[in-house]
Amino acid sequence: MTTLDLFRLDGKTALVTGCKRGIGKAMALALAEAGADILGVSASLETTGSDIEKEVTALGRSFRGYRCDFGDRPALYDFIHQVQDDAPVIDILINNAGTILRKPALEHPDEYWDQVLEVNLSAQFVLSREMGKGMVERGRGKIIFTASVLTFQGGITVPGYAASKGGIGQLTKALANEWAGKGVQVNAIAPGYVRTDNNQALQDDPVRFNAILQRIPAGRWGEVEDFKGPVLFLASDASNWVNGEILTVDGGWMGR
Repeated sequence: MTTLDLFRLDGKTALVTGCKRGIGKAMALALAEAGADILGVSASLETTGSDIEKEVTALGRSFRGYRCDFGDRPALYDFIHQVQDDAPVIDILINNAGTILRKPALEHPDEYWDQVLEVNLSAQFVLSREMGKGMVERGRGKIIFTASVLTFQGGITVPGYAASKGGIGQLTKALANEWAGKGVQVNAIAPGYVRTDNNQALQDDPVRFNAILQRIPAGRWGEVEDFKGPVLFLASDASNWVNGEILTVDGGWMGR
């Protein structure tokens, strides 16, 4: 096997959450380009005929789409059971789905807190636990979370989001501690400031946008394509001895 062969995903099946657009879509396409078949889910994804389905199938890989609101626990379990019926073997789980609600802490309502923690942390644990059972039983698998630079920092006006992403960092390590010895690698990617819908409010604020830009050593905000290489590394055999790592992809933000 050559070094490049380590990055091939032929014969693998990946479940990618939050795949309709943004970072999740780029990740799904990267895995498909490397040979994986894709199961994708988002809260508003068309179950057939979506753009991501068309792009994955154009690469010669199969795609099956699902719609699920990860803030609805019963719906999440229904989705898990459907996936287990449709694809008994999930080799790669990309926990990318997430949400963000902005309000200063003194005005941050319970509803914002509960929704963000449910979607960004609790649903991720439930999905990882249920898909992880098969991976541990088979003695192989890859689980990759989308963390954030707010896994390490507090941010401004997003207390629920920061708490959820801090939790994702610790969940990554907790699962890796239990499952690394069973052949399952659990890691995370922590994006910096990327041009996605989640950051639209910051992009529309010229003061915040420029303040952030001036701190990024790379001199630019990130693009979703910047995550194709990192996710392929963590999803492939190239990372078989990488466990519990939180890989920052941030243009140097965290080193500043």
